[in-house]
Amino acid sequence: MKKLFLTAVLVALIALPLFSQKYAYIDSEYILSNMPEYVEAQAELDRLAVQWQNEIEAQFKSIDSMYKKYQVEAITLPEKMKKNREDAIIAAEQAAKNLQKKRFGTDGDLFKKREELVRPIQDRVFTAIQEYAKDRGFAFVFDVAGDMTIVYADPKWDINDQIMQKLGISANRDNDEE
Repeated sequence: MKKLFLTAVLVALIALPLFSQKYAYIDSEYILSNMPEYVEAQAELDRLAVQWQNEIEAQFKSIDSMYKKYQVEAITLPEKMKKNREDAIIAAEQAAKNLQKKRFGTDGDLFKKREELVRPIQDRVFTAIQEYAKDRGFAFVFDVAGDMTIVYADPKWDINDQIMQKLGISANRDNDEE
């Protein structure tokens, strides 16, 4: 009986701190969308993506034109010229695909530009969240914007506005009215 009682007391003492932990949540998309420098960075990334996409589409359009011209002339061309044209078309197509990969690949120009423009802003937000959580004694701060599913979140634990205040950002309440 003593062992059972001691075990129960020990479990209670171990579990007690778990119930006293404080939790909070943020919506990183909401915070970032209210940061002018983030909005500007996103606009720059969008502009670059459109510019690079147009550049790639122009190359593929040129390749398509080369191919159509080749199809029309292929009947009258000698074998050696056919082979040269086919090689030129294949080389142009490969160059366009390489450019597409260079611009939009997993380690491409767009990814690098996003790291350059957005990473410092995200780091600032993360630092503000960490500092705020430490100052207020939060054990966990969840991000409801991510893939993690939170079925219910009590608004009293929403610290978006406090984080934005710490970052010197005023809330754009238009996002809340959706």
